[in-house]
Amino acid sequence: MHEHHPNPTRPTRHEGIRSVILAIGLCLIAAVGCGRPRVDGPAADAEAAKKLRVVLASSGGGGGSAEAEESTGTGWGTLGGRFVFTGTPPEATALVVDKDTAVCTAGGRKLFDQSLQVDPSTKGLAGVVVFARKVRRVKERAIPEKPLVFDQKHCEFLSPVFAARVGQPVDVRNSDPIGHNTNISGTAFNQLIPAGDGTIFTPSRETGMPVSVTCNIHPWMKAYAVFREDGYVAVSGTDGSFEIPDLPAGEKVELQVWHARATGPNGALVLDNDDLGWSSKGRFEVTLTADEVTDLGSIEVPASAIGG
Repeated sequence: MHEHHPNPTRPTRHEGIRSVILAIGLCLIAAVGCGRPRVDGPAADAEAAKKLRVVLASSGGGGGSAEAEESTGTGWGTLGGRFVFTGTPPEATALVVDKDTAVCTAGGRKLFDQSLQVDPSTKGLAGVVVFARKVRRVKERAIPEKPLVFDQKHCEFLSPVFAARVGQPVDVRNSDPIGHNTNISGTAFNQLIPAGDGTIFTPSRETGMPVSVTCNIHPWMKAYAVFREDGYVAVSGTDGSFEIPDLPAGEKVELQVWHARATGPNGALVLDNDDLGWSSKGRFEVTLTADEVTDLGSIEVPASAIGG
């Protein structure tokens, strides 16, 4: 009778179980990192990736889109400035008024082209539109409930250029004793406004650039409107000044500048301004300081930047 000897190269059942347990333990140790919390590794990688994106963005490399980059700033700031027309502005062109003259040119009154308005005393250029093209952060602000008034009187629009936020009501009024038709290009709004009446228009989407507003009954009537989703838009006043509050601070913000008579593409106001790095598309970038007003000062607009 032969004695049975276990095969030394073949593990017993208990030894096999111990091997499996040991293998699992080694895997867990490798995954956990010998007791270090697992979250440490990914957090460090995410922070490094964020820093890398910032460096690439500042150097213009990396090929990443602006949408893919994370916001690097904090807080909110205000941007302001004043557009000043240099040189002698051309004389305003008289408009040909050949309809409803008893109202439109009552008492010998004349109507003039309003697309170029320069204040005689300050040389301020009115009607310049400035808006943020793209921002990574938007401060939450309630959409104004009070309607913005857009009136017409003596057969001309009283606001040659106006801006409103998407969703903000616009009270389109007619202060004349005759009817007007108000047609806002790029929208479905094309309505007859009876004498002394008005109606509410609420823009439902933003415009890439200002759009024309016309009256089909009186073709010489023309104005411009711009609607923006975030509300980061301003129109320069009679003295040429503008202000946009609550812009994201601590990071680059690209601004678009437009004027009805500008010679740039699609009305872009193109200036030779090295301080702001003005582009051939009428754009510049600025980084604001939180809780402060960044005043660009006087921005000179030569006659060569304005067409006839």
